[in-house]
Amino acid sequence: MQPKINEDDGKLIATSYNEEKCREALTRFVLLDEVSFKTIEGKGFKYMLGVFEPRFHVLCRTTIARDVLQVYVDKKQKLKDFFVRNQQRVCLTTDTWTSIQNINYMCLTAHFVDSNWKLQKKILNFCLIANHKGDTIGKALETCLKSWGIERAFTVTVDNASSNNDAILYLFKIVNSWNGAIMNGDHMHLRCSAHILNLIVTEGLKDYHESISKIRNVVRYVRGSPARLQKFKSCAEREKISSKKLLCLDVPTRWNSIYLMLESAEKFQKAFERLEDHDTQYFREFCLGKDKGAPTSLDWEYARCFIKFLKVFFDATLKFSRSLFVTSSTFLRQLCMVHSQLKNWCDSKVIFLKHMAENMRKKYDKYWGSYQVINPFLFIAVLLDPHHKQRLLRYCFALLWGEDRANEVTSRVISTLNEL
Repeated sequence: MQPKINEDDGKLIATSYNEEKCREALTRFVLLDEVSFKTIEGKGFKYMLGVFEPRFHVLCRTTIARDVLQVYVDKKQKLKDFFVRNQQRVCLTTDTWTSIQNINYMCLTAHFVDSNWKLQKKILNFCLIANHKGDTIGKALETCLKSWGIERAFTVTVDNASSNNDAILYLFKIVNSWNGAIMNGDHMHLRCSAHILNLIVTEGLKDYHESISKIRNVVRYVRGSPARLQKFKSCAEREKISSKKLLCLDVPTRWNSIYLMLESAEKFQKAFERLEDHDTQYFREFCLGKDKGAPTSLDWEYARCFIKFLKVFFDATLKFSRSLFVTSSTFLRQLCMVHSQLKNWCDSKVIFLKHMAENMRKKYDKYWGSYQVINPFLFIAVLLDPHHKQRLLRYCFALLWGEDRANEVTSRVISTLNEL
């Protein structure tokens, strides 16, 4: 027997050695800390466990891998039993992409409210698929839902790839045949709001990539080696720049990273200008090159406009992208905010800002320009939020589509709510 401290009263209690519990704890360590299986075969790790509990025989990587897999199997069965027993209705989110090895993947996530009224997020599947065709995705979704015993799907959130329309149509027929759809699945398809914002912003930035490219090139140069970065930090110190933010590069598939790159780099404008005088290679590559150039004062001015411009969409994306927080009831407010900002920028006297906003407005109108193309469940979520009332709904509709349409749209939403 060994003494153990009771967490409730701090007193010592007797406890016996339990090898099964030790093995379970080791498995949890590998899972929670996401360490490699070979970690437990390390000499230092074995020595530490030997000091803690000499009687415990440390497992090999093959055994711990089997234990980890068994944890997954047990958890999956428990969750599946919950779905089947409660006939749980879920909201699904799925996405597909191709890796650099040209392998196609699909991920399926379920969001649902459990018996304790807590919002849950569970990754149901992460699998290979043959291609990105709609039927292929739809059949993969059907197979996954069957394996989990899920028949009641509320909505399926996807990005705006055309193949997803076919995938949702396929799944719509399947779920209807299971009698698991609401309102015959008419509003099952939910477009990803964050992806729409991505498309809108990308449309606006495509004609103004030169200034962004110049800043990207000099950021990439500075981050290219420790020596360059140290020289850049020295320039920043001499210019008395107090910002603690580090330079970061953008990622082509995430426009938000453009905002983060510009927002961090703009604070170091004077440091980049000083670098021209203190780094011969930088001067030769960016100030004397024919194709490349260091950012000019005009480029930095554009960058400041981009930052102010993009922050609105960056903040909206953060609100849309929360995974463990209800976001549907915030959609309408964010839509009004984006609508108002675009309208103001379209009337701007700054020519390039006006042109950029007009390009973005075209893409905005494609997805959000009419209430008929927006899933009504997003409007109903506003009514179900205790913070909001019907007056807010009507006010937002008037702002978006005018006073004449506000009453009509409000009536349609109320009618859909009553039908639900």
